[in-house]
Amino acid sequence: MTTNTSYAEVIGDPIAQSKSPLIHKFWLEKLAIEADYRAYHVTPADLPDYIAQRLADPDWRGCNVTLPHKIDIMDLVADPGGVREKIGAMNTIVRQADGSLMGTNTDAAGFLAPIADTDWSKKHAVVIGAGGAARAVLFALKQAGIGEITIVARNGLKATGLLMQASAKGGVLPMDARLPEADLLINASPLGMTGKAPLEIDLAPLPADALVYDLVYAPLKTDLLRAAKQRDLAVVDGLDMLIGQAALAFELFFGATPPMEHDDQLRKLLIA
Repeated sequence: MTTNTSYAEVIGDPIAQSKSPLIHKFWLEKLAIEADYRAYHVTPADLPDYIAQRLADPDWRGCNVTLPHKIDIMDLVADPGGVREKIGAMNTIVRQADGSLMGTNTDAAGFLAPIADTDWSKKHAVVIGAGGAARAVLFALKQAGIGEITIVARNGLKATGLLMQASAKGGVLPMDARLPEADLLINASPLGMTGKAPLEIDLAPLPADALVYDLVYAPLKTDLLRAAKQRDLAVVDGLDMLIGQAALAFELFFGATPPMEHDDQLRKLLIA
């Protein structure tokens, strides 16, 4: 067993719902790496101080970033990969060998992993939300060659800007609009999350072969997924993306490949 005392974290406001510590601790234990991964509550006002404090701690490997910090964090770290221009949000901050901090985004690859085998080039996706998670989803869909994207959001101007940034064909609808007939519906908003407002949406316009993908994982069985299953639609829950993006971050933090052969055991732990 190694003897380092390094650690990484996940930060957000709120943060109690995060399952990231369970995932990373599970992998650390399986690999016999003596390190830690913690959840740490950081308010928007405290974000600059948090980064400054962790920058001074050589044992801190970095952090995952969740709501509401994925956009503001970009002003506090280096961006060598051009994440600001390509995606517009960061979810992973990593201490580099020289002690400086680099930001990246593992959400996009994590989101795409469960649906990467499908040819999306002639298909229509509807994305609910216009925040940091939606930015990563739009980037991933564009990389997958999606044919058309409709964004459903409260802020139409913001959503239009995201669509333009992604250089994607599509349009914008308000939250109370009837869904278009689409092949893929993605909830990239916090609606339906524990402690947040419910996502009220009618799935009737979706065809029988549509896929419904909810990024929310607390609760895991969201009302959106229940409604989709009542219609016998295919579904992907938030754990798939969560584990996928965590695997990429784990390697950046701890320099080791997660033991993915234990995924079934990990998933049982996460839904217990």
